[in-house]
Amino acid sequence: MKGPSISRRKAITSLTLGSAALSLPMTSYAREEPRKGKEAHSGSGKSSFRFCLNTSTISGQKPKLSKQVEIASEAGYDGIEVWVRDVQIALADGSTTSSIRSLIEGHNIRVESAIGFAPWMTGGDAGFKQMEEEMCMLAGIGCHRIAAPPAGVPGDQPLDLFMAGEKYAQLLDLGRKTGVMPQLEFWGSSNVLWHLGQVLMIAALADDPDVRILPDVYHLFRGGSNFNALKMLSGSLIDIFHMNDYPANIPREEQTDADRVYPGDGAAPMKQILTDLANMGGEKVLSLELFNRSYWEEDPLEVARTGLLKMKQAVSGL
Repeated sequence: MKGPSISRRKAITSLTLGSAALSLPMTSYAREEPRKGKEAHSGSGKSSFRFCLNTSTISGQKPKLSKQVEIASEAGYDGIEVWVRDVQIALADGSTTSSIRSLIEGHNIRVESAIGFAPWMTGGDAGFKQMEEEMCMLAGIGCHRIAAPPAGVPGDQPLDLFMAGEKYAQLLDLGRKTGVMPQLEFWGSSNVLWHLGQVLMIAALADDPDVRILPDVYHLFRGGSNFNALKMLSGSLIDIFHMNDYPANIPREEQTDADRVYPGDGAAPMKQILTDLANMGGEKVLSLELFNRSYWEEDPLEVARTGLLKMKQAVSGL
C-alpha cells in the first residue's frame, strides 16, 4: 500500500511550526537516577545511554511478565519496557502492583516505560479514562513513562494537529497527576501520524516544558522522516529511543513491523543516528523493540543478549 503523503508546502509548514519544540526547557518533573550497580554508558561524553529491553522483542515466545523481568536482568539490561497488557495479565493472575515492583527491583533493573494503546487522541473521555487507569497501575509498579501513540484515530481523514496538541497538553497534566509521563509516539505506517514533523508540531502546540517524543529507527524510516532532522532536536525532548533496523531489500512502503532486524544488521545509518542522539545531551534510554518472527522462534534469553550486544557495539563505534 502506498504510504501517506503531504504536499511540500504543508510539510514545510508543519516542520516550521514544530521547530518551536526543538528548544523546550528541561523537564520539570524529577528523573530517577540509575539503580545502584547499573551504569549509564556514554557514547560521546555529551549524552549518556542506558540499555532497555522492550518486551515485544521476545513476545512471540509468550513469557509471562515475571519471566520477561528475569530475562532482561540476566541478559544484562539496565531496564525493561513493559506492555500494559502483560502487567494486566499478571495482576489478573494474582500478582499485585507492589509485588511486581518488588520483583523488578529484586532483579536490579528499572521499568523505563510502558507500551499501551489507550485512544486518548480520539474524541470523548473514554480514552483519557483508560489512560488514567493505566497510568495509575504503572505508577504502582514503579514505571514513570508511557507511550502515547495515535491509537484508535480513524485513518480516513487528516488528523487535526491543533486538536492533537490541545489533547496532548491535557494528557501531560494527567501525567503529572499520576506520576507517569506520556511520550508522544508516531507510527511510520499510520495514515494520520507518521512523520516527525507532525509530532514536532503537536509538541509545539502543547506548549509545555514536559513534552517528550518517542522516536523509533524503523518508524522514522517507514514514514519518510529524514534522519538528519535528529540534529535539530534538543536533548530534553527525548527520553526513550526505540532501537531496531530495517532491511535494504524491501521497498520502504512495503515494510512492516515484522521486518525489523537487530540494530546494525540493516540499512539504517546507525552511526549517524547515535551520534546525533549523543550530541543532543541528556540521558537517553535505548530500548530494543523488535517484532521479528524468526527471532520469536529462538531462545528468548539469547535474543535479548544478542540485541544488547548489537546495541553496545553500535554505541562503542561512536
